[in-house]
Amino acid sequence: MIEPNPKADLLRYLQDGRDALLWKLDGLSEYDIRRPLTPTGTNLLGLVKHVASVELGYLGDTFGRPFFTDEERPPWWYTEDAEPNADMWATADESREEIVGLYHRAWEHSDSTIATLALDAIGHVPWWPEERREVTLHHIVVRVITDTQRHAGHADIVRELIDGSAGHLEGNDNLPPGDRTWWADHRNRLERVAREFGNG
Repeated sequence: MIEPNPKADLLRYLQDGRDALLWKLDGLSEYDIRRPLTPTGTNLLGLVKHVASVELGYLGDTFGRPFFTDEERPPWWYTEDAEPNADMWATADESREEIVGLYHRAWEHSDSTIATLALDAIGHVPWWPEERREVTLHHIVVRVITDTQRHAGHADIVRELIDGSAGHLEGNDNLPPGDRTWWADHRNRLERVAREFGNG
């Protein structure tokens, strides 16, 4: 019989999302990882920066384990004077290495919080409404997994728009077999069906 290990299960799904998100940067130029490809500016390096800050906030500050001291907090960190959306893009002063390095350090910090505390440990999310601020570690880990996987999905689409690369994880693309011709034919068929409904 397999013994249940809820923390290990949660960490596995969290790490899957982390790995998928970072894989989307592989082989791309500095321009391509910063390039805004939606009307709201979604870009690959910005997604990594955002998810790093999500982990540091929810799995750090929420449980009294802040990553930054007051003196170390970067200007984009969640403060009243921070520029809106500042955690969703990399400035000219922020390198790929710096942001990816921050994300790796966020993993270590988050994993330490998860290892140290019980899943029913109580934390407080200061930026949530008062009546919802008290949370358990379990609740927050599920939320961070959801957020990470959501943004990994955004990264899937952004990367495909950049160079046509698609897939879930390195070595496991989770796509049906098909070459570029097959995928072009598939897309054209979907377009034809959509037009039929659009004209109907």
